[in-house]
Amino acid sequence: MEISAFLDRKLARRFSTYDTDGDGYVDRADFESAVARLGEAFALSPAAEPLARLRGLSLGLWDHLVHVADTDHDGRISEAEYKAAFAAGLLETPDSFDAGYKPFLDALMDIADEDGDGLLTRDEQVRWTGALMGLPEPDAREVFGRLDTDADGLVDRDEILTAIREFYFSEHPRSAGAWLLGPLSSE
Repeated sequence: MEISAFLDRKLARRFSTYDTDGDGYVDRADFESAVARLGEAFALSPAAEPLARLRGLSLGLWDHLVHVADTDHDGRISEAEYKAAFAAGLLETPDSFDAGYKPFLDALMDIADEDGDGLLTRDEQVRWTGALMGLPEPDAREVFGRLDTDADGLVDRDEILTAIREFYFSEHPRSAGAWLLGPLSSE
């Protein structure tokens, strides 16, 4: 798969959200600490079922990523390795991506959707994106506004999944997905 300059910028941004300790690599500890921060942000014990389910899915994602992307077998993934995995077909189609991502999104919603109505408020969205991906609050608030496509003050799974799909598969710079992780660098 050819990686456009726009997708390259988006992948660099996504890589930075995985690299929670900022050391230039993604490793298992980055995934573990992100889930722990999410649990803390939503006042869940580490053993809480929704958090345990998300942890399992996150570590499964890590196992998959390290298997396909860690070409030098050092137990961590560089940004170059991450991007090369995408070029090699890590995401095949939007449909295959949806099938793999829906369980993760469902687990996340079980944590962030505190009243269980299937919808996230702006504050819930800001908390989960800040905790899990280190998104600064002003960026997270802007992202929420872009995700809330029907302007009802709430976002649902479909709005989030559509934006995630756009992040990886759309070349439209003004799509909600282009802004999913905050502003992209202009490099």
